[in-house]
Amino acid sequence: MSAPVAKAANPSTHVDPKSAPLKEIPDILVDPRTMKRYTRGRFLGKGGFAKCYEITDMDTKEVFAGKVVPKSMILKPHQREKMTSEIAIHKSLDNPHVVGFHGFFEDDDFVYVVLEICRRRSLLELHKRRKAVTEPEARYYMMQLVKGCQYLHNNRVIHRGP
Repeated sequence: MSAPVAKAANPSTHVDPKSAPLKEIPDILVDPRTMKRYTRGRFLGKGGFAKCYEITDMDTKEVFAGKVVPKSMILKPHQREKMTSEIAIHKSLDNPHVVGFHGFFEDDDFVYVVLEICRRRSLLELHKRRKAVTEPEARYYMMQLVKGCQYLHNNRVIHRGP
């Protein structure tokens, strides 16, 4: 009796979303519900599935951070639910130590989350520039973190981090 042989996956029926080519993020982002338009500016950073850009409301010139999530990365129902849950939770929060939520919208290829832009220098930027922080700076940043975490804790929200 011979051992069973595994069949090779048919490449036309299975595409790994992480290796699939991603669509180009448009230079102008349009909320189809409100027709509000944003210009995509400089790249701010990236996370697991999302890239973050500075975006500017073309009418008011107000600047935000735009979290852009390719829909190809949230195909599975649990991934979609996680995204929906993140938006609902963030929408419910209102605290000076938590990045503000300003809305979300989607097009055929992406989900866009519009967030408060953080203008002050980040701890990461400070570390890259100087490789060290002073004790007062460490105290300042720790206080901000603790106050934000305390607010989240009081509202029964767990922050998983990057």
